[in-house]
Amino acid sequence: MQRLFFLLAILPFFVSCKSDVVYEEFPIVYQNGDDRLWANKNFGDSAWATQQIPSGDSIFWIRTRIKIQEKPTALAGMQVNAFGAFELYWDGVHVGTNGKVSGKNAPEIPGTETTFYSLPDSLTQAGMHAVAFRASQSYLTKEQRGIYTRMDLYKNLLTRPLIITSLMNLLSGAFLIASLYYFFLYFNSSKRQQTTLIFAVICLLFFALLILEFIKFYIDIPYTAFFIRLEAIGFLTMIIALLVPLYFTIQFNFKWKKVLLVFLAISLICIYLFNYRHYDQNAQFYSSFMWVSSTIIVLNAIWQKEKGAVLVLAGLLCSIVVNKYLVYDFGLFISFMIIVLCMLYLHTIRSRAIEDEYHSSLLLSSRLQLELVKKNIQPHFLKNTLTSLIDWVEESPKEGARFIHALAAEFDIMNTISEAVLIPIRQEIELCKVHLTVMQFRKEINYHWEESGIDEDEFIPPALIHTILENGITHSIPIADDGIRFCLRFVKTEIYHQYTFETIAENRTPIRQSKGGTGFRYIQARLTESYGDKWDFFSEASPTGWISTIKIYKK
Repeated sequence: MQRLFFLLAILPFFVSCKSDVVYEEFPIVYQNGDDRLWANKNFGDSAWATQQIPSGDSIFWIRTRIKIQEKPTALAGMQVNAFGAFELYWDGVHVGTNGKVSGKNAPEIPGTETTFYSLPDSLTQAGMHAVAFRASQSYLTKEQRGIYTRMDLYKNLLTRPLIITSLMNLLSGAFLIASLYYFFLYFNSSKRQQTTLIFAVICLLFFALLILEFIKFYIDIPYTAFFIRLEAIGFLTMIIALLVPLYFTIQFNFKWKKVLLVFLAISLICIYLFNYRHYDQNAQFYSSFMWVSSTIIVLNAIWQKEKGAVLVLAGLLCSIVVNKYLVYDFGLFISFMIIVLCMLYLHTIRSRAIEDEYHSSLLLSSRLQLELVKKNIQPHFLKNTLTSLIDWVEESPKEGARFIHALAAEFDIMNTISEAVLIPIRQEIELCKVHLTVMQFRKEINYHWEESGIDEDEFIPPALIHTILENGITHSIPIADDGIRFCLRFVKTEIYHQYTFETIAENRTPIRQSKGGTGFRYIQARLTESYGDKWDFFSEASPTGWISTIKIYKK
């Protein structure tokens, strides 16, 4: 509620453009030709045209009358908006020029579209005054824009644009810093979010839009280049109007993203083509279509109970109110700013979700480390192993010593890899081999290890193959005197890396049907921890025993 009061409090500062000079304006009239007498205060111009008549390269005159109700309290000035070059006369006195009017042997030097002039105190007494322009428009002759004049204190005419521009520069600087920050965040992130890049681009475009809109107060732009800036502003507005809904479709998981964006893009292009050169109107149409598209997405997000959707809808409603009641130059940018702030809020929600996922992954990693340790210190395993170890020591001390060394080696490797997320594949294979040695002493079954295509530079989550090996030992029956054979094969393509682990033996008949025990859940958790969703795991019976496949897709 306090923010609403603050917004209402600052609205008068934006909409109040009342002049400190009290005056009355009269119609503007035009006349082709050149006569210095037309500058005189008492010249009769009742027969002149009320509409500008195309003059080509020729000189033409413009006259109007201004009635000052009260003498200004300070130096008065005049703002003139016009195409061409002209000389300004006040009551027949030359008070300024803009560019250089074309002559017989001298081409026109284009003036700027907006100029400000100070008027001497002696010429701004209360009463009727004549304002005359000796002008030419040798370029853009088809653009008959007429002329606009406005009186105010000269100080106000100079300082008001500077105050407005300074505020907009603060705003544009904030968006530039935000853009650079999110670009750095995107390119230096291990897991790049598409919404981060889109938000950075929107902030950069909004910065460029603000600079282009108010650069006219810094640089003298000749009227011949007047439309270049407006074209650039129009294109930037169009791109922003497309990117903002795109951001919302991704952030809120909008199902009909492609349909909506294609329709929006076609609509924006049609607005540009069928309403060409109506720059302010086009910008309003662009922002309106952006607002409608964004509202559709946000309403759908509210229905899907997405976080932050209600606040974004409130921001969209606030932006349309601001755009309706403020002057166009301010309303458009402030409404855009509100929408971008809503996007920033959504981005913070997403960042919080990523942070929560990170903490969850840390907890998962800790649980997996504990699970890995528990796999080898469980009482059942230790009891059976120690019982077998006692028997071997009593019957064959030499073999018993080998058994002890193998068991120690397995525990040593387990201790080494327990806190690692990824380990070299060769270390995983060594763990499997020493485990086979331990189990061969325990079960007195011949276990054979085979491998092919192994890339020594590859890494894999710890105890992944070891867990599959344990399942093969537990659920397989030796084939006569050949024992049980285990074959690990590795294949690398441009799309994925694949480990195939085959147990060649006779499969035990399961006591009950199961979709996967703790071993499979451990494998899936480890793969998710390291590779997200870019993996597949299959385990199924085969004519020769059992085959398990781990397929890891490249990022």
